[in-house]
Amino acid sequence: MDSASSEKAHAICVPFPAQGHMNPMLQVAKLLHTHGFHITFVLTEFNHRRLVLSSGQEAVRGLPDFQFQTIPDGLPFSEEDATQDAPAICDSTSKNCLPHLRRLLAELNEENNNNSQPPVSCIVSDGAMSFTLDAARELGIPEVLFWTTSACGYLAYNYYRHLMDRGLIPLKDVGNISDGFLDTRVDWLPGLMKGMRLKDFPTFLRTVDANDIMLNFALQQTSRASQASAIILNTFEDLEQLAITTLEKILPPIYSIGPLTLLSHNKISNESPIATITTSLWKKDDLCLDWLDRHHDPRSIVYVNFGSITVMTNEQLLEFAWGLANSGYHFLWVIRPDLVKGESSVLPPEFIEETKERGLMVSWCAQEEVLMHPTIGVFLTHSGWNSTIESISFGVPMICWPFFAEQQTNCRYTCVEWGLGMEIGNNVNKKDVEELIREMMTGEQKGKEMRKKAIEWKESAIKATSPHGASLVNFERMISEVLLGNKVVH
Repeated sequence: MDSASSEKAHAICVPFPAQGHMNPMLQVAKLLHTHGFHITFVLTEFNHRRLVLSSGQEAVRGLPDFQFQTIPDGLPFSEEDATQDAPAICDSTSKNCLPHLRRLLAELNEENNNNSQPPVSCIVSDGAMSFTLDAARELGIPEVLFWTTSACGYLAYNYYRHLMDRGLIPLKDVGNISDGFLDTRVDWLPGLMKGMRLKDFPTFLRTVDANDIMLNFALQQTSRASQASAIILNTFEDLEQLAITTLEKILPPIYSIGPLTLLSHNKISNESPIATITTSLWKKDDLCLDWLDRHHDPRSIVYVNFGSITVMTNEQLLEFAWGLANSGYHFLWVIRPDLVKGESSVLPPEFIEETKERGLMVSWCAQEEVLMHPTIGVFLTHSGWNSTIESISFGVPMICWPFFAEQQTNCRYTCVEWGLGMEIGNNVNKKDVEELIREMMTGEQKGKEMRKKAIEWKESAIKATSPHGASLVNFERMISEVLLGNKVVH
């Protein structure tokens, strides 16, 4: 190997081991690859198995300069094909993964000595995998933390400590979750929207236990972020200007580089060898795209997908089902095998019969391709950040049913601050579902305003990711200033 190729930058990308974290990290890895980086993408052994199960051995073959490697997650071996328990995986990765990452880095650098690949020159890690900072420091290389949340969600996590100092959390009593205490206004924290309430903060504060795993995990990961060389966020400045500028005052350089979906579409052609690399842990059903193609009326179909982690009761499933049926609209509904708590999701034969001409149910899909399809009129979503930013990217208004983490924050911003969504209450009922769908699809007042707003935000997102757009400029600055260390003195 000649010396020029051995000097190629080599980024280790370490996503948190959940679907909603792996997908955006893969987009970052691919974008770095288009900028000449050698990529090593690190999966847990559990998710590596699931990826092979869903997409075949081919999925993890990679390319000479885009490789997959694995580390154990520290949990007992499991053959299960389902999302791992969040507290268990958070606790285990933070306590057990560092030695395995150290070993992997040593092996990769050993291979460099054999001239088979360049030495590891930087780490790009999920913000929830901050143990990686220790490894970067030991090797003396830069590390960028990628927080896959919204900027407002990330800022809200950073304020947990302030809420504790005020004695608001942990909660004094379990009853506080339902007695109106969570309606307490929190309007003294800079950078958050007006009218924020405790219930609009990420849900891990809803505990009476000071030793709660998720509460402490959030505190730990946010407090370590200042050790990073930089932080990247999958958002854009026009959308979250206030939160971003507030974060910039308290943390290392912040680069907003989103929406990654649009950036990837602009920079990676379908013919590129990396275009087909996937980290989908569920087998995608491509029939749904053919089904959508058979419909011709623009914005006539309701898309329903509650993401990779949300679970619900069978009663809630039925309320959504009959709300969809009674709305009268065509719909595409993604129902994961593990969507219903502790049992398989069963829809009544009457529902199947009534909607067979206008509904399609699949177990997983290529969401970006669905959302960019001209027939999609509204997205019934759990308000996860990937789903929210993808919906914004393609100009689709949202009906929001947040489940946990910062989904509540995203929902509040979507509905109130950005004006392109409406929220379904916790106690979902079919009448609300039906009415919200109708209003969003064809309503002449609120619905019309939100459809208009969705298009405006789409145009703003496109502008941010176009040549000379703020997000693309930020991405290229982050590479040169941080990952390659070409500091420009102004």
